[in-house]
Amino acid sequence: MELNQIKVTEKLLEINTIKIQPNNPFTWASGWKSPIYCDNRKILSYPETRTFIRDQFVTVIREKYPQAEVIAGVATGAIAIGVLVAEQLGLPFIYVRSKPKGHGLENLIEGDMKPSQKVVVIEDLISTGISSLKAAEAVNNFGGDVIGMISIFTYNFPHSKENFKKAGIELTSLSRYQILIDLLLEKGEISKDQIKSLMEWREDPANWGK
Repeated sequence: MELNQIKVTEKLLEINTIKIQPNNPFTWASGWKSPIYCDNRKILSYPETRTFIRDQFVTVIREKYPQAEVIAGVATGAIAIGVLVAEQLGLPFIYVRSKPKGHGLENLIEGDMKPSQKVVVIEDLISTGISSLKAAEAVNNFGGDVIGMISIFTYNFPHSKENFKKAGIELTSLSRYQILIDLLLEKGEISKDQIKSLMEWREDPANWGK
């Protein structure tokens, strides 16, 4: 997977999905200060990149999860790419809302799935992993059997790894933080002096910058 992760990261950088600003950090919804912002929704606007990312998902699923029977996308960022993956594999697609719909059937999961079908969950971005794992739990509660999760990018936080380990769900990411930092350094877009701060953030994002 290593070579593919490098290629994916290069593709993400080419279309400016990732911004690094260690000296002028972003503020996440959680209130955390962050030197990085990753907007994978941009991928959908670039057909060549979109197809490349779709094919990377398809390759991983065929190699690691050939028994997959359903593809699930996590709303909202992974719905579109999840549909593309499911279409390429010829599999049913469902998606998981962040919370039940407030009217009508009040569904948390949209789509049809047979009991005990094996499901691969598609996610666009993994930070702590908490919301992603809640989506996987929702699929299991809906009667599915989540056999793995695949994301476009992960920050690779230590506590995220621990969360997935505790949940017993295997996570595969097409790109990850360390590869991103290595590429940016190689391209001269960040300095060696900035590396220390960027890695300190990854180790303890909740307290970084305080």
